[in-house]
Amino acid sequence: MSQKVSYASSGVDINRQDEALRRIKPHVKATKTPGVRSDIGLFGGLYDARFPEAKPILVSSMDGVGTKMKVARRAGIWDTVGQDLVNHCINDILVQGARPLFFLDYIAAQQLEPEVIEQIVKGMATACQQSHSALIGGELAEMPGVYAEGEVDVAGTIVGVVDEADLLPRLEAMAEGDVLIGLPSSGLHTNGYSLARKVCFDLEKLGVNDPLPGTGKTVAEALLAIHRSYLTPVMPLVKAHQLVAMAHITGGGLTDNLPRVLPKTLDAEIDTASWQIPALFRFLMEKGGLGIEDARQALNLGVGMVLVAKADQAEAVLAALHAAEEPAWVLGRLVAGTGSVVYR
Repeated sequence: MSQKVSYASSGVDINRQDEALRRIKPHVKATKTPGVRSDIGLFGGLYDARFPEAKPILVSSMDGVGTKMKVARRAGIWDTVGQDLVNHCINDILVQGARPLFFLDYIAAQQLEPEVIEQIVKGMATACQQSHSALIGGELAEMPGVYAEGEVDVAGTIVGVVDEADLLPRLEAMAEGDVLIGLPSSGLHTNGYSLARKVCFDLEKLGVNDPLPGTGKTVAEALLAIHRSYLTPVMPLVKAHQLVAMAHITGGGLTDNLPRVLPKTLDAEIDTASWQIPALFRFLMEKGGLGIEDARQALNLGVGMVLVAKADQAEAVLAALHAAEEPAWVLGRLVAGTGSVVYR
């Protein structure tokens, strides 16, 4: 006699998904903006495509949180990774001059945990509200056999809009002498966590509640610091046409990310004495035996965003950033080259 099999006995419990959806609905609804034309539960999210921009261009991006999720599991803290994901995606379209419109998420696990899902989505909703964008839809997937026990994976897609007149980078406008302006990161952001976990947990045998030397924070506080959004201080500069390019410093560091917005005739010359590498990164470099060249490519080293301004605009850009309480500084300049980064 054949054995009866149900969806639940095969490892997928629809009740857990229903409970997670019940929990996240109020957080999603709290992000509704005037452009949203749908409610949670439809097959697709609806958004009004009438924009105030004269010549609107849609800009989209997607990303994940990566192995930072493993630190969240160790610490039992989940709302920060939701903010990380949205803010990372906001920064990715901001560098092209776009403001965010709406966000869609994907959360998958070996077994859905409604209380964990709620905290992750709550974090996403917080970041969406802060950026005046909407969490318009998503997907919850329970996949035993694909993910290991306790694993949770999160990814998301953002859609924004930029007026063609504001679109960046403006490669034809970039020239020798243009000024690179650095904006500080709030920590590792969402990159370098395989390295950080190896150093903190395997080599140094630290727990999430132990102090992380030199930082004044616990390991959890330092590693789960929210990937900050640069939208508020930077968007006014975009609208005022005071920038010619921007680069979001994610995986690959300054070394790999700045060339993405440079013409092939210019190099980004970085003044390495213009800022001090934060204690978290110095700890990881020292305890992990990581050389400076590898560190520059694996980590942001305290620089989360780079703005490029014409020399005659740099002072005004810095003044505007400082007025917005953004501790920006001159990071370097553009020089003749081949589209690379050089360190001085």
